[in-house]
This record gives sequence, C-alpha cells and structure tokens, in this order.
Amino acid sequence: MSKALDQVLDLLDLEQIEVDIFRGRSPAGERRQRVFGGQVAGQALVAAGRTVPPDRFVHSLHAYFIRPGDPTVPLIYLVERVRDGRSFTTRRVTTIQHGQAIFTLSASFHLEQPGVEHADPMPDVPPPDVITPTAERMEKLFGPSVREWYGGNPIDIRHIGPLTFEAERDPSLRTTRHMVWLKADGDLPDDPLVHVCVMTYASDMTLLDSVLLAHGLSWADGRTTGASLDHAMWFHGPFRADRWLLYAQDSPVARGSRGLARGEVYTREGELVVSVVQEGLVRTAEKG
Repeated sequence: MSKALDQVLDLLDLEQIEVDIFRGRSPAGERRQRVFGGQVAGQALVAAGRTVPPDRFVHSLHAYFIRPGDPTVPLIYLVERVRDGRSFTTRRVTTIQHGQAIFTLSASFHLEQPGVEHADPMPDVPPPDVITPTAERMEKLFGPSVREWYGGNPIDIRHIGPLTFEAERDPSLRTTRHMVWLKADGDLPDDPLVHVCVMTYASDMTLLDSVLLAHGLSWADGRTTGASLDHAMWFHGPFRADRWLLYAQDSPVARGSRGLARGEVYTREGELVVSVVQEGLVRTAEKG
C-alpha cells in the first residue's frame, strides 16, 4: 500500500467520541485552502455506516457542501438515526466546524434483495495498462517539479482522453466527455464500507473536469475557481476500489456559473456499479 493511500485510510478511520458523534481530521500539513470535498463526503459516510447493521449496504447518498472546510481543525460528524425499517435504514450526518454546519449528507442502506436487473453497457475503451499514468503526462507538460504537487496521489488515475491542461492549450481537444481508469494505489481491507468510502473519496477528484474540458479551462490556469455544491451517488452492486474501475463522466449543461457533471463507474468486467451526479460552482475571471 502506498503511503498516500495509507494516509487516506487513516483519515477514514474516525474517532468515536460519543454515541453517534465522530471526529475526523484532514491530512497533516495540508496545502489546500479548504477541505477536499471527497474527504468530508467519505468521512461522513463512514460515520453513517458505523451506526448501521453490517448486513445493510449503502445504496445511495445525497450531500450538500454548505461552507468551505478548514483543514487546520477537526471535523465533527453528528449522526441522526432517521429510520430503521425492515428493509431500509436511513441516516443523516451533519459536519460541524467552528460551531457551524459545513456539510450535510443523507445516506440510505438496504438489505440486499432479489429483483429485476438491467444496466447500460460499458463504453468501449482501451484497457488501463496501455494508458500512460497521469503523473508521467503531467511531468511532460510541466517538468519534474510537478511531482511535488501531484505526486503521492492515493488514487491511481489514468485519463483516456485529454487532461484539462492539454485542452486549455489545444482547442481541438475540448469535449464534454471525460473518461478515466482509477483504483486505490494499493490493496484495501475486505470491508465493503471501506471500498464504498474510498470510491466516494475518489469520485470528487475528476468529475468537474468534464465541465472544464468543454471550455479549455483548468484549476491551475490562474483565472478559474470553483467548488463542489452538491453530490449524489447510487451504489448498484459490490465492487473493489483497489481494482481498476472505469469512471465515464460527462457534462450535459453549464449555466449561471454552475456546471452539472455525471459519472458512471464500471468494473473492468463491464458491470455498472456506481452512478454519480454533481453540480459545481465554476467561475472564470477575465484574462489579464
């Protein structure tokens, strides 16, 4: 297991400080100005999952990012036991910092039951082993020093199409479609909740890139800023986040400084296991 992935698993191992109250933290020496959205979503799902019987698996979550998180202070997760039914269990989690709610999450857990089945097929894409790792592509664009910024990623991400930085330089590469192979950079425990929470963490890493790619923007262009506003996920079946998953993403619309992005996650065998939708704030300043 990579050091970065080990750190993420440590972040997801929340401290229980009272019944239905948990404490999390951000990475030591965090250089971000705000807490990474995937981190707070993953931690909130861990808090919810620890109050649910082990035979019930999360099938959906809906979250709102209310205020920027402060990476220098702990995050307090308050779990409300909304309902414990015969088939479904519902939890609501509120994340508190500085006495204010910064994030809310509702999650539903389901006792697995048989039923009708169908799913869209996986897109036809090259396998992950023939895709150049993102770190190598970044180094070609920006030189060896980029490893200090991008290196040590807990998730191995391989972009099938252009990076946002490439589309920024070449208008012919601009597109609303964005597909990546991804997996945890190391082996994970067998606990299904860990795999779901790691996927929740990773799902926020590239989703808004489909908005940026359409306009030749990047988070490092000096004029684009943004943030996740809300995030929803549906888990259709079991998967391992330490095995290659195809994350097929697109952006159907952007308007009013907000962009909508959607994603579908497939196992390497072609099974659709997760659906994701997010709206993000995307603001651009005039070029200087």
